Amino acid sequence: MGAQLSSQADTKAPQETLRFHPEAKGAQVRLDAQRCTARRNATFHDGIVFSQRPVLPGERVAVRVVWHEGGWCGGLRVGFTRLDPARVSAPSLPPFVCPDLELQSPTWAAMLPEGCALAGDVVCFWVNRRGRLFVRVNSGPRLLLRKGVLMGAPLWAVMDVYGTTKAIKLLDPTASAFPSTVPRALIDESLQPEATAGEECAICFHHAANTCLVPCGHTHFCSYCALRVFRDLAKCPVCRWEIKAVVPAWGPPILRTGEGLLMQVAN
Repeated sequence: MGAQLSSQADTKAPQETLRFHPEAKGAQVRLDAQRCTARRNATFHDGIVFSQRPVLPGERVAVRVVWHEGGWCGGLRVGFTRLDPARVSAPSLPPFVCPDLELQSPTWAAMLPEGCALAGDVVCFWVNRRGRLFVRVNSGPRLLLRKGVLMGAPLWAVMDVYGTTKAIKLLDPTASAFPSTVPRALIDESLQPEATAGEECAICFHHAANTCLVPCGHTHFCSYCALRVFRDLAKCPVCRWEIKAVVPAWGPPILRTGEGLLMQVAN
């Protein structure tokens, strides 16, 4: 794909403030002069961006969602890659980081649960020395997005300004004041509504089944259990399909568009 992997000799990069790489970016991405803000110009894809330097294990990458665009289903993707963006040919970048860039290169990324990256939210993500990718939104709980990131070589942060996420801004995670709110999608289990007969979650058998798994459409789980399954397994317990998103069961109907993107459509 016109890119080269980094060598072990590249690991000692200066720890300068993180910026977006000026050249390695999706066809729809526009950067500001400081390379702190990345905006997707049109459509819902071709929004891949990279950090300009490798990120250390445990180092936090923080971005604020500055523009949330309705009409799409699914938003920001975050992760890490061994691709050196200085050696990436921008026209060769695929439209999506998940799964396209992951299939073409040693890249590990994941989408955030639906509703966890709204305008004003701060998304902080990192990989630990055991190769586990974590994320925290605002002051919410730490979430494990995926395992198996291969360590031992330089890793660059990679983000996909996708779907409902129209623009993001890099922040200094040590100097920025993060919002104290917790996304509703990460609501505590104790706040879940109790179920009436025949409506209980198929996992906990206590809270109301109020979510829909995308794309399979199963609606047997409360939001707390559905997000745990999404985080830990990413497969529907009923049919074993891969889970792409968790959405409210009572929301607008979910349709598949001609472009293959799941989109919410008003009644």
